[in-house]
Amino acid sequence: MRDLIVTENITLDGVIDAEGGWFGPAGEGTADGADQSDVEAELRRQRQTADAFLTGRATFEAMRGYWPRRTDDTTGISEYLDNVSKYVVSRTLQDPEWQHTTVLRGPLEDEIRGLKSAAGKDIVTTGSIRLVHGLIEAGLVDEYRLFVHPVHLGRGRRLFTDVGETRKLHLAEARPFTSGIVLLRYRTR
Repeated sequence: MRDLIVTENITLDGVIDAEGGWFGPAGEGTADGADQSDVEAELRRQRQTADAFLTGRATFEAMRGYWPRRTDDTTGISEYLDNVSKYVVSRTLQDPEWQHTTVLRGPLEDEIRGLKSAAGKDIVTTGSIRLVHGLIEAGLVDEYRLFVHPVHLGRGRRLFTDVGETRKLHLAEARPFTSGIVLLRYRTR
C-alpha cells in the first residue's frame, strides 16, 4: 500500500495559503533571502521517494501555467513535474494539457483509495487546500511533511481546521535548516 504524503510550507501560526501569495515557487517567499540549499536538497530527496503527485484543479492550473515554461529551473522541480504521474481531482477540468496527467472525477475517497492500493512509491500532495482538507477529513493522510517557516502572519487559510474528530500524530522527524525553516514529519499511524 502506498503512502499519501501532505507536504506544505506553513507558518508558525499554521497558515499555508495567505492572500498575496506569501509562499512563492521554489522558496521565493522568504523575507530575508536566506540560503535554502539544504531545503532544496531535502526536497530533491523527497521527490525520489514519490512517483505520483496529487493536486486540486486550481493548484494544478497554477503549476501548469508556471513550471513547464521554466527554462532556468535549477531545482529540478520542473523536470520532476513534467515526468511524474500527476492526478488532478476535478469535475470541471476537461483536457489537462500536461503530459502524464489523469483527471480524477469520482468520489474522493474511492479515487484516493484506488491510487493508494496501486503499486508504486509515495503519493505527494502540496498546496490544494480544499483537497487537503478533504483528505484530512476522510482520514486518508499517512504523513505530514511540514516546512515550518519562522513567520507569524495572523491571517490566511490554515492547514488544520475544524475537521471533526481529534487525531493523534506521531513525530517521525524534526530537522532545522540554516534558513530557520524546520521540517516536521508526522505519521498518522
